[in-house]
Amino acid sequence: MILFIISVVKKKRNNKLWVNFIVNLVLIFPILMTMNIIRLAYPNEIDGVEPSITVEFPFAEETVVGWGGDTVENNLIHVIWPSERWAYDFVMEPFDTGSKNNEDYGIWNKEVYSSVSGVVIAAYDDEKDIDPVSEEFISLEGNHVYIKIDETGTYLLLNHLNEGSVTVKEGDRVNPGDVIGRVGNSGSTSEPHLHIHHQRQDPTKVPHPILAEGLPLYFEGIDGEAMPKKGEVVLPSIQ
Repeated sequence: MILFIISVVKKKRNNKLWVNFIVNLVLIFPILMTMNIIRLAYPNEIDGVEPSITVEFPFAEETVVGWGGDTVENNLIHVIWPSERWAYDFVMEPFDTGSKNNEDYGIWNKEVYSSVSGVVIAAYDDEKDIDPVSEEFISLEGNHVYIKIDETGTYLLLNHLNEGSVTVKEGDRVNPGDVIGRVGNSGSTSEPHLHIHHQRQDPTKVPHPILAEGLPLYFEGIDGEAMPKKGEVVLPSIQ
């Protein structure tokens, strides 16, 4: 980069330096995106992506959208990744308190309900919950339940569940309203919350989580927009 700048200042043409400069720009671009220096959503237009699904809300009480929506402003930590393009993080009051005790967060240990009818393809809850703000996680997903959706054959992923709380196992059939576990603080998470997203590929067969294609996910039976955005309070119709 330094040699390239010198050549430009001295107005000397060096084809090798130009090629080097372009290659470096291409290689550094995704790194700058993951560091949130370049804020750019993964280029998938929501209206052109199929299948999208509209499902039941996974909680039975007032919930806050920590991250969610279609834009960088509302869903920064997710929209840059192809697999999590329309993912959500849900919390409950109180949240973002800075406390190092999981019990001080409103969503801690709340029951999580299946949003869809389908078959459980993965269920895991052996990972210890970490302390909030520590980020000393063992895996990205933590304890989780993955469901193959009857309607579309696509997959719903629910992550960061509480250790020992998962109530289903691989091969079980679930329907909306069935309890599948409780919210924890396992995996890559700064505080207790539920991560949920919809994707095309079987998560148990994808070589790395970010290599899947994320798909739109909407909710029915809530007071507000079907795709709630960051900061919005979600009120399920049945509480």
